[in-house]
Amino acid sequence: MQLSVECARVLASLVEKGLTTPQQYPLTVNALLTACNQASNREPVVSYDEATVQSALDELKGLRLVRFVLPSHGRSVVRYRQVLDEALGLDDRQCAVLAVLMLRGAQTVGELRTRTERMARFDGLVEVEHELELLASRDEPLVRNVGRRPGQKEERWASLLVGTDDVEDLGAVQPPAAVGEPARLAYPPDDELRSELDSLKGEVAQLRHELEELRRSLGG
Repeated sequence: MQLSVECARVLASLVEKGLTTPQQYPLTVNALLTACNQASNREPVVSYDEATVQSALDELKGLRLVRFVLPSHGRSVVRYRQVLDEALGLDDRQCAVLAVLMLRGAQTVGELRTRTERMARFDGLVEVEHELELLASRDEPLVRNVGRRPGQKEERWASLLVGTDDVEDLGAVQPPAAVGEPARLAYPPDDELRSELDSLKGEVAQLRHELEELRRSLGG
C-alpha cells in the first residue's frame, strides 16, 4: 500500500489526535484541516485547503483506512476517524510510530521516542526498536531502516506507507551502524521542551477552532 503525501498527512493527523486528544475525537473536517496545517511536529509544514483534505479523506475511505461518522447526539457535522489499527492489526504504540514517521519523515529511534511521548508510552529506546523491528518484519513491511545521514551517528527509520526521498534515494544516506556500535542521541536536551511547547501551541489552536465552530453552531 502506497499513500499520497496528502493522504499520509491526513491519516497520520487523525492517528495523532485520536491518541493525544481523545475527548475531541473523531474530528470535523475543519479540526482536521487545522491538525494537518499545524506547525508543531510536522515536517514539512503545509497549507492545505478544505478541498485537499476532503479529497484525501474520500481516498482513504476507499482504502478502508478512514470511516465517516455521521452526525448524532447533538452534533451537526460529519466527523472522521482513522481505522489504520483495525485494517493492519496495529496497537497504539505501532500507530504512534507510524504517525510520527508520516508526519516528520525519517527519524532516529531517539527522535521517535521523544515525538511519540504524548501518544504512547515507551520505557526506553529498546522498546521503540522492538516495535520498529515488528513493523519491518511483516509480510508487507511498513517501515524500513534507511541508514544514517552524512555526519550523523544514529540510524533512521522511514515509513513505507508513503513515498519519500528518505526511502527512494538511499544513495544520500550512510549505511546502518555496525552491530555493537553505541548509539548516541543527536537531540539536544532543550529540543524536547521546544517540541512539547510547539505541540501544546498546536493543541491550543485546535481548541480555539473547535470553540469557534461550537459558537457558530449555537448561533453565537
